[in-house]
Amino acid sequence: MTVPALAFTVPQGPAGAPLLVLGPSLGTSTLLWQDVMPELATDYRVTAWDLPGHGQSPAATAAFSVADLADAVAEGAGEPFLYAGVSLGGAVGLTLALRHSEQVRAAAIVASGAKLGEPGPWHERAAQVRAQSTSTLIVPSAQRWFAPGSIARRPEITGRLLHALQDADDESYALCCEALAAYNVRDQLRDIRMPVLAAWGQHDAVAPEAKATEIAEGVRDGRAVVISDAAHLPPAEQPVAMASVLHEFFASRK
Repeated sequence: MTVPALAFTVPQGPAGAPLLVLGPSLGTSTLLWQDVMPELATDYRVTAWDLPGHGQSPAATAAFSVADLADAVAEGAGEPFLYAGVSLGGAVGLTLALRHSEQVRAAAIVASGAKLGEPGPWHERAAQVRAQSTSTLIVPSAQRWFAPGSIARRPEITGRLLHALQDADDESYALCCEALAAYNVRDQLRDIRMPVLAAWGQHDAVAPEAKATEIAEGVRDGRAVVISDAAHLPPAEQPVAMASVLHEFFASRK
């Protein structure tokens, strides 16, 4: 295992404001947060990062774990920060809270969980992508990612996210799947001391309410909130609501 190289966007927002780091879902890129970032950049210096082989990050050259991703995010941030991440990005957030508690002031875990699925299906998806590419995932991902009406309501961003999935490096995507197969921090939630928000999309079948509740009740200072009319990618589906939830959560934790 090795700490992968990650690309970060140039921070937006007032000089001297608290740093807020945004993490992606598997198969997406910093594009996931594009409509939320300007809303958050009124009060924070906002940066987003890409998974290996996604967006602007270079393809992975070796296997890595969710903990390795967390270490790379902490190194890339280089200072204390607030954090919000979606799905795999949320798993990285919980791992950051465990491994870098001195650096993470508060964490919003969106459409994620302390464990995401079982190892078998993740290994099967990795094998499928290695054999047939991420293009084979576009239709099932569209069904998982978006709530009823989201594609019709926001056709440009949803379409661009599906193109980002198609453009992701196949091996890097597969390695992300294998990292998720080994990810499980359910027994460590009680060790997380900083404030944690667990947000779930109303129609999310991947990380439903029970996943958020487990996090909120498992950490020492947690709460859960629903994003209405969203499924697995709330920042793209409901950017105004997502920004509002984050503003409220982080307001007293700058």
